[in-house]
Amino acid sequence: MNHYLDLFLTQFVAVMTPFLLPLLLLLALPLPLARSHDYHDALAKSIMFFEGQRSGKLPADQRAEWRGDSALLDGSEVGVDLTGGYYDAGDNVKFGFPMAFTTTMLSWSVIEFGDCMPADELRNAAAAIRWATDYLLKTVSHPGIVFVQVGNPISDHNCWERPEDMDTARTVYYVSADRPGSEVAGETAAALAAASMVFRQTDSAYSRKLLKNAMRVFEFADTHKGAYSDDPGLKAGVCPFYCDFDGYQDELLWGAAWLRRASRNDSFLNYIQNNGKTLGADDNINEFGWDNKHAGLNVLISKEFMEGQVLSLESYKEFADSFMCTLIPESFSSHIQYTPGGLIYKPGGSNMQHVTSISFLLLAYAKYLAKSSQTVNCGSIQVAPSSLQLQAKKQIDYVLGDNPMNMSYMVGYGDRYPQRVHHRGSSLPSISSHPRFIACKDGTDYYRSPNPNINPHVGAVVGGPSDDDVYEDDRADFRKSEPTTYINAPLVGALAYFVANPNAGLVLR
Repeated sequence: MNHYLDLFLTQFVAVMTPFLLPLLLLLALPLPLARSHDYHDALAKSIMFFEGQRSGKLPADQRAEWRGDSALLDGSEVGVDLTGGYYDAGDNVKFGFPMAFTTTMLSWSVIEFGDCMPADELRNAAAAIRWATDYLLKTVSHPGIVFVQVGNPISDHNCWERPEDMDTARTVYYVSADRPGSEVAGETAAALAAASMVFRQTDSAYSRKLLKNAMRVFEFADTHKGAYSDDPGLKAGVCPFYCDFDGYQDELLWGAAWLRRASRNDSFLNYIQNNGKTLGADDNINEFGWDNKHAGLNVLISKEFMEGQVLSLESYKEFADSFMCTLIPESFSSHIQYTPGGLIYKPGGSNMQHVTSISFLLLAYAKYLAKSSQTVNCGSIQVAPSSLQLQAKKQIDYVLGDNPMNMSYMVGYGDRYPQRVHHRGSSLPSISSHPRFIACKDGTDYYRSPNPNINPHVGAVVGGPSDDDVYEDDRADFRKSEPTTYINAPLVGALAYFVANPNAGLVLR
């Protein structure tokens, strides 16, 4: 009996060996390990980025030491103090519309996920917000006027010079009753209202000041309706850079929503209920960024429906669900475009702004859903909050290095990251190393140089790869290589979430 068994086993092994060997070899290979990310390090650097964007007189604790004081006479041509604030990207203009949106998103990041931040980074995030709000308060300090921009973008973009050396026109642009700008005024109201919540516990007087001014600016935006880029004089300065392409109506709803959340005043809830349709709340546009607030607006207002049981706001939850369904591959919705490597992609340049803002919305909405024990309704399927969190994690991990280029798109994070960032101050020698004046055109050689930037702009996230996942690291290709404040602002919140939840497990705060 044993003889026949041995014979059978010998023949079986002989026959099966050609099939078993590949399987055994495959099993012997080490499994690919999922890359683990230091989200705390990435968070710290994403906040530090804002110090490299500062305008005005820098504080003693400035960490981006390659920067110096700049634009100390801003506003003087019209007799006001408009020093401070942020340069929006790699140039030296202070554009009010994206700066206000940046402030709103930095504040929302802290409001939703500040509890996930280490104490030191929470303080740094609050400092980044205050650098913006101190400036925004200056822009609304004169009744009937909102200052919306400092710097002539045409002359500025014709130069490649450090902000510390600026000799281009610091033209001041403003909106008023005669030349309305409801989008920039509405966004400023949203920024001040959201920031008031950040400082409520740590500086109540400042918080009240922010909220009071937010209400006043919102009233101005709503009373004098109009788009600032419709005015010929303003259009020359704000277009094509931050022209109002999508109308001012969404900013009015956005401002009202933030004032409602910050104040709990029923008048703002009534405003949303009474004006939603006329201001385009039914325009279910799957966009969110400095010019189009629809997706973010739906997420923000849906919180009140889900947690506050305000039934009249149910449509906002439906619209938020609809947006989320475009991100779920299993749903039948028309989907947002992805690169072959899995990155959210929208044509037009500076694509990472969409990646970070949508990732933030995924996480914020997942939080609201989980707290109210709800899901996303995608027709035939119901999507759990955990699915949204995993979608966001894929995007953030791609930014940090899990991508076909095997590189981080955040300067200073990881072993491989962009070296030739489209940024004047970063690419030119610092004042301390080169105190001599560098005139407008004298920086051209640095712009054209194939060498890495002299001053690494730590934390800067570039515009990102093209739709084929390829990134060339070319300083001249600003659509891919330029960082912006509104790329980083929502990223701060997303990274804070993953500091506390590195595996995207749900933690309710």
